[in-house]
Amino acid sequence: MSGSANSSPPPRAPAAPGDNRAPGSGPAAPTAPGDSAASGVEEAIALLDGNAAPDVGALTVLRRGLAISPELKSGLRVTLAMAFTAAAGRLIVPILVQQVLDRGLLGEGGYRPGFVLLASCLAFGIVIVVFAAARTTHIRLVTAAESLLLGLRIRAFEHIHKLSMADHTGSRRGVLVSRVTSDVESLAQFTQWGALSWIINSSIVVGTLTVMTVYNWKLTLLVVLCHLPLIPFLRWVQVRQFAAYGLVRTRVSETLGETSEAVSGAPVIRAYGYDATLRERLDGVVDRQYGAQLRSSIWFAGMLPVVDFFSSLSLAMAVGAGVWWSGSVDVGVGELVAFLFLVNMLVNPIAEVGEVMDQTQTALAGWWKILAVLDVPVEVEEPEDGVDLPAGPLAVAVAGVNFRYRDGEQVLHDVDLSIAAESNVAVVGETGSGKTTLARLLTRLADPTDGTILVGGVDLATVDPASRRRAIRMVPQDGFLFDTSIGENICFGRPDATIDDAVAAVDALGLTDWLARVPGGLDAIVGERGGRLSVGERQLVALARAQVADPGLLLLDEATSAVDPETEEALVAALSRLAAGRTMISIAHRLSTAERADLVLVFDDGRIVQQGTHEELVSVEGVYSTMYDSWIGNTRTDATVQLRQSLRTVGESRTIRYGRRSRW
Repeated sequence: MSGSANSSPPPRAPAAPGDNRAPGSGPAAPTAPGDSAASGVEEAIALLDGNAAPDVGALTVLRRGLAISPELKSGLRVTLAMAFTAAAGRLIVPILVQQVLDRGLLGEGGYRPGFVLLASCLAFGIVIVVFAAARTTHIRLVTAAESLLLGLRIRAFEHIHKLSMADHTGSRRGVLVSRVTSDVESLAQFTQWGALSWIINSSIVVGTLTVMTVYNWKLTLLVVLCHLPLIPFLRWVQVRQFAAYGLVRTRVSETLGETSEAVSGAPVIRAYGYDATLRERLDGVVDRQYGAQLRSSIWFAGMLPVVDFFSSLSLAMAVGAGVWWSGSVDVGVGELVAFLFLVNMLVNPIAEVGEVMDQTQTALAGWWKILAVLDVPVEVEEPEDGVDLPAGPLAVAVAGVNFRYRDGEQVLHDVDLSIAAESNVAVVGETGSGKTTLARLLTRLADPTDGTILVGGVDLATVDPASRRRAIRMVPQDGFLFDTSIGENICFGRPDATIDDAVAAVDALGLTDWLARVPGGLDAIVGERGGRLSVGERQLVALARAQVADPGLLLLDEATSAVDPETEEALVAALSRLAAGRTMISIAHRLSTAERADLVLVFDDGRIVQQGTHEELVSVEGVYSTMYDSWIGNTRTDATVQLRQSLRTVGESRTIRYGRRSRW
């Protein structure tokens, strides 16, 4: 780009509402009011944040959950066959009891010890088979359940990492963490025991009713009539219980969010004496979670005695009818005893319905929260057959780029710029002017709503993601580090990097003396988020990591901000070496960074209002000179004032358009 100080062309008309994607990019969320797709996106995000209750039924959640969980379908037929075998085996025991009574004890031939022994041995063998089938079924279900939980965690985790920066800045960490931890865990017991209970108990209920009908349809009809009121009652409870557990999952994520914030903000909390206020907030979310869990438990507590009442009533009615009206219902002693065994077998799974349903509602509510995460659209769609970026320093060309966050105002307005390969560029502007957004677009953490971005002459939207990550790297302002050694943190810059590469990177950046002063050197553990190192030291490690990565385009979110002068000196020297042989774009919060740059881009209200070298821009009135005045302040000498006046005299022949004056 030209080295002369100039300004961007007048802004073009904004894109039509709802037009939220650049040519060739993947679909983006529309923002037009009333648009059905937009409503679906908003609903998914509301569920992701825990701000809405699902307006769906349990069967809908179950169908959707099974559709995205192939792990449960693996070997399902064999598992069901084992479950049905276990259920059928239990039904044979009452039949054998009836045969022993009617043919081995009370038959015409009297007591028949051989028949009784044979029936008893057969019953014992059946019990062994039932045990083996039930155990095998349980093992298979537990295996499938663990595979399901693993698959859900992986899919949810991968999807969260694919979401746009708007979703990550709009959602609290604790909420996202709860989706892949506690919400997934809510499925554990259900898939390991609840699902088995539904399969076996359903088989037992159907099989038992069938055998009871064969024995005596009249008594069976009486038992069924006693249980009929449970059907509408359980349906009524299920709908309300599902909603109640949905609220519980929301409250759990809120508690995790507050707790995460309290732990990460502990130094600030202690320094400002914020303990009482924080305790009040934590007490509030804990109380809300307690209240939600208490209300959900009320449904469970109220359901159990109702189910027990109708089950006991059916057993009592069967006994009374069989004893007092044995002639009318045509039932013998052996048949009645076997029938009562069968009624008891029917009562047990029905009595378990309360506990199983309670567990099922909790699992489905958590499952729906996970599905809500997977429903949030991925706005940056990676190309299937992407192209590779060329090796070496990369040129950047941005044409007509506009950008807005999903539901926010437009952040960038018709940005055009051209950066030559191996340039050292500084991007300056007040907070909220669009500097960081541009950097995120260049790393494709988001796609522009309009316009194109070319890196190395290639449309960024068509670049293979692996190639993009190798060739374009961004060093954030906080210098995020993982809780491991300095050496391993540096090696994270490239997947195949070794400790020798880390040593070479430290040496190439002139950081050997600094590292020698760190106890432990490359083996020093940095702590969570690099907490054992100072801000400046974290940035030095981050720069060494970038050196290992060896990108063609490096973006820095002001590496020298918030550090002491001595560390800044080391950072500046390291940055100078790091910039060699590559294109570097720095989001500058200090004008000292701009002074060292080959080119300065001045952002104001989402537009590039000035561009040129530091000397050119400071010589004329505009946004940059206002920033410069603010930076220099009262430290200017008479010589400085004279220099400024001389530079402005030279710049009078130039025309520079600029926006409103800004505070630096």
